Amino acid sequence: MSVNGIGATGYPAWQGARKTQQNTAGKSFAESVNNVAGVKGHTVYLKTDDMLYSGGNGTGLSFYIKYAEGSTEDDPTVIAKGVDENGDEFEQTIHINKINPRNASLVEMTALESYMGVDKNGGLTSLPPGTGMMGLNDRTNFMDMFQKQISDMNLLSQKKAAAYYQYSMQAYWDFMNKK
Repeated sequence: MSVNGIGATGYPAWQGARKTQQNTAGKSFAESVNNVAGVKGHTVYLKTDDMLYSGGNGTGLSFYIKYAEGSTEDDPTVIAKGVDENGDEFEQTIHINKINPRNASLVEMTALESYMGVDKNGGLTSLPPGTGMMGLNDRTNFMDMFQKQISDMNLLSQKKAAAYYQYSMQAYWDFMNKK
């Protein structure tokens, strides 16, 4: 008999099928898990009060954004620091007013989103789901991504989701029109 994956013996049902594992004595839990899973660890930055953003996506891209020293109201500037999808460290200086949502990286759009304070509707981002697999240097037309997401949500009769992405897209249109 088994309840929630626990066999009658009190061990998880999968335990008997496991291969012999290496001795993990003296290793941290994270090292042990990564060794068993054969997975490279990812860096995660915890948000502090001086950060506009901290997060990442499914590729392993992880970064935080802070205002740059010398940032002004006329030229808002941020620094993005983190690790790319290959685990290599990076640092970018981003001038908010130079961001073009029609040809932007995920880091640039996240900087713009954070600077503008776009409502995330209780989620992690206002950007379309297609950004989840973008790498550090990938660029795309976010306005086209928004239009596709709105179309998909309307097709699925998800009116509230379509309206939310319409709102988000409009915020970025307004930004472009002010330039």
